[in-house]
Amino acid sequence: MRAAILHEIGQDKLEVLDDVEAVGFGPGKVRIRVRATGLCHSDLSAMNGVLPQPAPFVPGHEGAGEIVEVGDGVGHLRAGDRVVVCWLPACGVCPACKRGQTELCLAGFMNAGTPNFRRPGGDVFGFAGTGTFTEEVVVDAGCAVPIPDDVPFDIAALIGCGVTTGLGAALNTADVEAGSSVAVIGCGGVGISAIQGARLKGAAEIVAVDPVASRREAALRFGATRAVAPEGLGDAKQSVTAGEGFDYVFEVVGRSATARTAYDHTRRGGTLVVVGAGAMDDFLQLNMFELFFDEKRILPSMYGGGDVLRSYERTIALWRAGRIDLESLITHRVPLAGINEALDQMRSGTALRTCIEI
Repeated sequence: MRAAILHEIGQDKLEVLDDVEAVGFGPGKVRIRVRATGLCHSDLSAMNGVLPQPAPFVPGHEGAGEIVEVGDGVGHLRAGDRVVVCWLPACGVCPACKRGQTELCLAGFMNAGTPNFRRPGGDVFGFAGTGTFTEEVVVDAGCAVPIPDDVPFDIAALIGCGVTTGLGAALNTADVEAGSSVAVIGCGGVGISAIQGARLKGAAEIVAVDPVASRREAALRFGATRAVAPEGLGDAKQSVTAGEGFDYVFEVVGRSATARTAYDHTRRGGTLVVVGAGAMDDFLQLNMFELFFDEKRILPSMYGGGDVLRSYERTIALWRAGRIDLESLITHRVPLAGINEALDQMRSGTALRTCIEI
């Protein structure tokens, strides 16, 4: 079986090998034939060590495919079912799940320390307990969420992470108010999805901020009312809000520097939504007086901040109704053998989402 593997944290290239075996199949598990997977920035963050992940590992967590085999005790799935891979399944019984905060369930993270694959040289992990840069993967049955037949695999893959995260940040976490002003810092696939979410909620002004011109142009097509390079954010704040600051600012980069910028451009009493996944040693500095005096809300958004399964269903309904554009998020397509080309496209900012077709 073929899979793309990172041998050591810090390497910038993946090696596509054909001697990989998906392991761990048994009761409560399913085997999935991956048909399409997206490249998310979190994959790069795991490769370079920003996000903790044991190596060697198969990156990828934004995938969709078909059930090949189901283990004992799995009654809701059968061979041939079309599914999206959910890297953060809810166990339903932990305190977070019982409170209705299923996005905070840690059951999925527990899988990250168990190898999903094996090679002649030893065990190989799957990123976030999945690892979708491969032809087949074995996961807990809860990680395989059935999708309707009219949802293509490439669209389903996007719903598995980036779209759910960005839309949810606007719809669930921020609950953007109609007529409000919004700025989105970082306009890749997740940021564009946050823009679409803010548009759905009726934001009057949506300013897209990104250093890459092609991404700024794309943001306008997806609903932003204006798009600026980072150095133009101050002028946009002045012209849109008369210098007061935006009602909502979404930080979709995952760095303390951009989070600080986002905070500074949020109005007093406004809301900063932290969507980007950053490093454990990257600290955001705020002084105690400004926290008290400005009364700005800082809301982290984990996987869109809501029930994942309901978010999937909502996204499919919005897509079917033509209220959100998911097809245009896929700007590049490559086969698994071209995975390093996809990595370069993301690093350069030329791609919103690259679909790896397997």
